Amino acid sequence: MTSPVEATLAYAEQFHQEDEILHAARQRALEVGATPILPGGGAALCFLATAVNAKSVVEIGTGCGVSGLWLLRGMRTDGTLTSVDVEPEHQRLARLAFAEAGFSGGRVRLISGRALDVLPRLSDGGYDMVFADGAKQEYADYLAEAVRLLRVGGIVAFDNMLWHNRVADPAQRDSDTVALREVTKLVQSDDRLRSVLMPLGDGLLAAIKVSR
Repeated sequence: MTSPVEATLAYAEQFHQEDEILHAARQRALEVGATPILPGGGAALCFLATAVNAKSVVEIGTGCGVSGLWLLRGMRTDGTLTSVDVEPEHQRLARLAFAEAGFSGGRVRLISGRALDVLPRLSDGGYDMVFADGAKQEYADYLAEAVRLLRVGGIVAFDNMLWHNRVADPAQRDSDTVALREVTKLVQSDDRLRSVLMPLGDGLLAAIKVSR
């Protein structure tokens, strides 16, 4: 039997409906084993990108374009999404999704490679938003890079921060779950950041950079 809490969370998730383009991108992602952000988390990304009037966004983990579509729909029409992924096939499918949605090639810069090799080459303070959905055990390193990359007033966001209900269960001690708990503590203890943990999708942790 569904509990009241589960019913409420499901209601909030179902509030966010995907159109045919997002649905097609999601299906392609699932077919190749790239689990995309859930609609609630995607809608939150769109909201945050709109709230900061994002022109320059970095995405860690292109997947097959689902999160990128949500981000682009929230960004300025002259904005550029820089997306990094180690899987060229996933990026090929993402490029297809972006084209189907009408986003020109100039709106998206896809970089193939490991995020921690690519991020140090990007400009300090040059970005309005950083979104991470990559290797969970690298989240702490992504955070350090994101704080450097963001302008004051910019936002960093992390997906999977509830990790299939594992993060809230202290008995769960696998390496990914422990890494996610650690990045939460790092965000909470950083005086440069103001944060919120949203129980949408699989959990979205977002923080605004309030000082250098």
